[in-house]
Amino acid sequence: MAILSILEYPDKRLRNKALPVSEVDSNVRRIVDDMFETMYEQSNTVGLASIQVNIPLRILVMDISEDRSSPICVINPEIIAREGIQQEVEGCVSFPGVWDKVDRSAKICMRALDQNGKPYELNAEELLSVCIQHEMDHLDGVLFVDHLSRLKQTRLVKKLQKNRLRAVE
Repeated sequence: MAILSILEYPDKRLRNKALPVSEVDSNVRRIVDDMFETMYEQSNTVGLASIQVNIPLRILVMDISEDRSSPICVINPEIIAREGIQQEVEGCVSFPGVWDKVDRSAKICMRALDQNGKPYELNAEELLSVCIQHEMDHLDGVLFVDHLSRLKQTRLVKKLQKNRLRAVE
């Protein structure tokens, strides 16, 4: 397994759209393993989309458990039902140190393939629902800041730039 480099805003590759996985083979399983290792290496993330590590395939990994003991692999995800609206504070490993409130569906039902290529459905609410929607947005080149007003986007980008300057000093 390997730690993959995570793309950070404003890298244009974050806007790429991911392609469906045609076959879940050993190469795809290796990518999934590397993505889990990369996600777990980060102290403040519960999900990672393949686009964020410059792999343009429809793959995401998540683990919302406190002890990181409940990994979820999602290949070729599709939301088949939505219900309600919730507003939660979101951040993104591609936007280090930046957080804001985003409206998402409160409950979803997702269909996908697991790491072995077997189809499954998952009903999700609360943090898991938010995580799935956030990571699926990445697969379509959509960033969490795209859900915010222009004014908030500008403020968050300025904050991100300030954080980077501080990190260099």
